Amino acid sequence: MNDIESYVCESPERLDTFLAHKLNQSRSQVAQLIKKECVFVDEKKVPRSGVKLKQNQIVRVEFPKVKEEEALEIDFDVEVLFEDENLLVINKPTGLTVHPAPSVKEATLVDWLKHKGIRLSTISGEERHGIVHRLDKGTSGVMVVAKNNEAHQALSEQLQDKSMGRYYIAVIEPPLKDEITIIEGPIKRSSNNRLKMACEAGGKDAKTAFSQLCLSEDEKYQLIGCKLFTGRTHQIRVHLETKSRHIVGDHLYGAVKKDASSERILLHAYELHFIHPMTNEMVSFVAPIEPKMKEFIFKKFDKEQIDEVTEPKFIINSFNSLNN
Repeated sequence: MNDIESYVCESPERLDTFLAHKLNQSRSQVAQLIKKECVFVDEKKVPRSGVKLKQNQIVRVEFPKVKEEEALEIDFDVEVLFEDENLLVINKPTGLTVHPAPSVKEATLVDWLKHKGIRLSTISGEERHGIVHRLDKGTSGVMVVAKNNEAHQALSEQLQDKSMGRYYIAVIEPPLKDEITIIEGPIKRSSNNRLKMACEAGGKDAKTAFSQLCLSEDEKYQLIGCKLFTGRTHQIRVHLETKSRHIVGDHLYGAVKKDASSERILLHAYELHFIHPMTNEMVSFVAPIEPKMKEFIFKKFDKEQIDEVTEPKFIINSFNSLNN
């Protein structure tokens, strides 16, 4: 079965340029897809790369599935926080993409799950088996994976009605001024940079709350808690950018100058809680902070204070003043 992606052309543009942006590939790679008869415009097979797209035309790509002999090597492991017959809770490492896509060449979390022989739900489609919610490639932390469709449906409903709670921690610069900062703004693909998302009219509604946890010893950095009310792509990063704040190590939304002191984006999905689909009991999981992120934090912040403010109850309680 092929991985199928569809896109709507918003303004006249060359096909290869349009797809190069959408798939994050080179025009020569797009040309190869066209040569292999994988690209369709308004359901008609495309003969060449230079086709000029019209507004509202639909471009469909049937990306060939990797053959067994070309299967990606799984040379990593993932920490399992909890597992039963219905679900799996993991601590996703930074640098790992959650599910396959045309632009993804390396093994993904879904590849790892299949490699381990873990039974997965099928609601989300062939390439997203088991995936209830996702994390950006650079973001580490806690995720729940559904093993069957009944669990997947129940978890998805909790994600929609906000009974599933998600709390992140991040190191930002400069510090936020208010103890609690709430940002609401619609998010869509940036009209200026297709690799980025942005708060722009016509986007999907998004809401994030941020709480101050502590300042670094030189007061340059701040450790914050982040509470998601919605789950848009790059949501935390985009909403912080509207306040001219950036996560350390974020070289897409952050400053152009690369901070050599951090090799990864310092954003971590720390706590996740939900009602277990089968037992109806509230369960909570905390993902240990990865060594490199912990090393940066302990270098810049007071360790005793960090130990206090990274207690899950402390982070959750820091949002108590909000009207949920």
